[in-house]
Amino acid sequence: MKERIKAVFLDRDGTVIHEKPGTYLSDPAKVKLYQSAPAAFKLLKQCGFKFFIVSNQSGIGRGYFTEKEVNAVHARMLKLLRPAVIEEIAFCPHAPEQNCSCRKPKPALGLRLIKKYHIDPAQSYMIGDKKADVEFGHALGFKSVLVTTANGKNHLQKYPDLKPEKVASNLLNAARFIAKDSGAAHEA
Repeated sequence: MKERIKAVFLDRDGTVIHEKPGTYLSDPAKVKLYQSAPAAFKLLKQCGFKFFIVSNQSGIGRGYFTEKEVNAVHARMLKLLRPAVIEEIAFCPHAPEQNCSCRKPKPALGLRLIKKYHIDPAQSYMIGDKKADVEFGHALGFKSVLVTTANGKNHLQKYPDLKPEKVASNLLNAARFIAKDSGAAHEA
């Protein structure tokens, strides 16, 4: 049997790259990594994690931009993240009212990645800045980390029952929590 890997799933907007809440990013030239992102990916790689981006891109379903434009944004983000390697970027292109099975917090995208890459949910984490990210992680059996960048602070106040395993000020602090919590910090 193939060995199961440990993974970190990350939301894109407001977690890895800057997001202005209420706006839709379709221009690759406007992609800006959070300052802590490169160090976070480096630390988590040293701890043996594989990376996946899981994102709701409802701007496609709403007709604001095309899948081709989203892929151009992803290409720019991947270039900026080097040398970090993202195994796969999975995204839901539907508008919320389309009631699809792939929009976070529904687990379909994550379940597909778990099966395809032989991911061990018990050793894996989800990092995001929204309630849907925390719930998505929990639906997969992952531990969830809410970053207070972009929408995070607002979602903590708006949803008092939200229970991420950790609230972190940025991606690097989320990575530090994961390194320590996973027992991999001593290896890094």
